[in-house]
Parts: sequence; structure tokens; C-alpha cells
Amino acid sequence: MLSALSLEEIIGLKLELAAKAIDNRLYGLALWTGMPYIVHEAVFKYAVSATRTKLECMNFLGLANAHFYELWNRYQIDNYFSEEEAEN
Repeated sequence: MLSALSLEEIIGLKLELAAKAIDNRLYGLALWTGMPYIVHEAVFKYAVSATRTKLECMNFLGLANAHFYELWNRYQIDNYFSEEEAEN
């Protein structure tokens, strides 16, 4: 069933679930201006998990070496994946 949904529909559902969790109090959040940052981080984390090496990830995303490592540190990838593994 989830595979039948478009990416836009999945994002909409996630936003709806998040809004319900906080009693629909999304007012004051700069969601529209923050969306590019949210999407960049999500795509970066997906690329890291879907590729085998950092070089492969850089090529997949089309990033230069310096920019890749800047993003790696900004999104704290080492911590993110070590916390994820600890939860499982």
C-alpha cells in the first residue's frame, strides 16, 4: 500500500501525523522556508545508507570532496548511524 503512494503523498501523511502528535500546533514554524534544508538532509542520509563507500556517495550526489565532508559534519552522520544501530 505504501508503495502505491507518491512521495508527495507520503510527505503529506508524515506532516499530518506530526501535526496530530502536537495537537495541530504547527503555527509559527517556518515550514515552507525550512523544507529545502529538511529535504537535503534526508537525501544526504539516504545516499549514505544506500551506498557502500564515501566516494560512491559523493558520486551519487554529485558533490565535491570538500562539500561532501562539510555536509557529513553538519548532519553528524557518524553519530546518526551509530545511534540508529544502538537502537536496533
